[in-house]
Amino acid sequence: MITLANAELALQVLDPVADRERLGSRYCWGGYIWQVLDAAGAPLVTGPEWPNPAPRPFNGQGLPESFRFRRRSGEALTWDGREGVHLGGGRVGLDAKGEPIVVEPCTWEIERGVDRLHFRTAQRTHGYDTALEREVRLEGRTVWSFSRLTNRAPRPLSLEWFPHPFFALTDRLIEVEVPPACRLADNPGFSLEGRRLASRKRFDGDRDGHMDFLILPPEIPVRARLSHPRLEWVDFVTSYAPSECLVWGNGNTFSIEPYLTAVLAPGETREWWVSTAFGPARPA
Repeated sequence: MITLANAELALQVLDPVADRERLGSRYCWGGYIWQVLDAAGAPLVTGPEWPNPAPRPFNGQGLPESFRFRRRSGEALTWDGREGVHLGGGRVGLDAKGEPIVVEPCTWEIERGVDRLHFRTAQRTHGYDTALEREVRLEGRTVWSFSRLTNRAPRPLSLEWFPHPFFALTDRLIEVEVPPACRLADNPGFSLEGRRLASRKRFDGDRDGHMDFLILPPEIPVRARLSHPRLEWVDFVTSYAPSECLVWGNGNTFSIEPYLTAVLAPGETREWWVSTAFGPARPA
């Protein structure tokens, strides 16, 4: 793994080559933040299979991000039903069980700075031609993740991207302060009263959980303050207003997933970022 650290935090970032066994066809390989550690070396983020040290690549852990090659409905994006392009991963096909797998990884150039890691790749296959840059930056107790995607092909590129942060639970529960005027349908997993989204129950392990849609007011980026077992708070912010926003959790973690959808014209570039600020430690 690649380490980026200061006096406050340390980031463990997956190396797209050396850590390939932790990667798959779901998350972007460049800039994948596997773990955030405090000054004492304690982990601050979790995952669906936490604390399993070797979770399945589809589940992963930490602060991953995903470019979808097909929508949740199965509708193709950069996929023709048998193979396609996983932006930030490589050319994808199907394994013997009919599951998507990266069969030809893309090549990443990595530049290391004092407080940042810059990842750059280009993918040209199946009629797609893209240039992708990812930057992970550590400023004090705030982790920044920047993305810049250019469509270099002569046809439009349909984009669906989302961050999938895995936040730690306190006694298997979470509380989140969300933007004003959000809505959430009645459901068995989470409640929403005013700006307070909270767990309705303690889920049991990685196979017990719930996913739902948090409806945000139009054109409002996400600003969420989450509870944490070791910290006073964690702030999660996006630079963009999401097309939809999922909330999901199981017995090991909680995630808020604000989707970014767009159609990039030939030659068009799109930039965006998310930030995660880890608040001060709780008093002993």
